[in-house]
Amino acid sequence: MGVRLQELSYAAKDPAGLARFWSGVLGFAVVEDAVIAPADERAFRLRFVPSDLPKLGPNQMHFDVTSTSLDDQQAKVDRTLELGGQHLDIGQSPDEPHVVLADPEGNEFCVIEPTNNFLADTAVIGALSSDGSPVVGYFWSKALDWPLVWDQDDETAIQAPYGGTKIAWGGWPDSPKQGVNRLQLVLRADGDRQAEVDRLIALGATPGEGDTLHDPDGNEFVVLAG
Repeated sequence: MGVRLQELSYAAKDPAGLARFWSGVLGFAVVEDAVIAPADERAFRLRFVPSDLPKLGPNQMHFDVTSTSLDDQQAKVDRTLELGGQHLDIGQSPDEPHVVLADPEGNEFCVIEPTNNFLADTAVIGALSSDGSPVVGYFWSKALDWPLVWDQDDETAIQAPYGGTKIAWGGWPDSPKQGVNRLQLVLRADGDRQAEVDRLIALGATPGEGDTLHDPDGNEFVVLAG
C-alpha cells in the first residue's frame, strides 16, 4: 500500500518537440507521442503535456543532469545546444563547475560535474532540485516512504530505497510561489486512492481541483488511482 512516483508532468507549448529534445539530452526512449522513459528502472518517465501556462520566473523545480567525466559533461552541453537549448546566466560565477542551461522553452537545468559526490550513484537525472522548506522535505519523505538522505541547515533531500534520482530542497523559498508549477510530480496509488489522499492530507497536503493536491509549500501534484 502507499503511493509511488510514476512520472513527472512537464508543461509544454510543443509537447512532442520538447519530448524529442529531452530524449536526445537524457538518452530516454520515446514511448508515446510526448512521453519518454529511461532504461534505468530506478528513474521515472517524463510526460510532456500541452499547456499555455506563462513562464513567470524560474521554475520551482529543475533537473540536475549527471555526467560521468568532463568529456561526458561537455558532450551533454554540446548536445543540448545542437538540439535547440541554450546557455543561461542566472548570476553564477565563471568558475562554477556545473553548467547552467535551458531547454528550447526556457526551462532551466544544470549539467553537473562528474566529481559531485552528492549525485554519485544516482541516475542521469541525478536530482530534481528546488527551493523548499524543511517541512516539505519531511512531508515527501513520509508521503513516498523515501528516507531522508540529507537534512542540514534547512536543506533536505530524499531518495528511493533502491537509489536513483534524488529530490532535493535548498531551503526556505526566497520569493512567493508564482502561478502553477510547470513541473509536477504524478503519483500512483497502490491501493485505494481516497485512502491515500486522506493519508497525504493528514501529513500536510491540501486538496486542489480534480486529482490535484498541494504539498505544504503549495506545490501541485497529482494522485492517480492504481
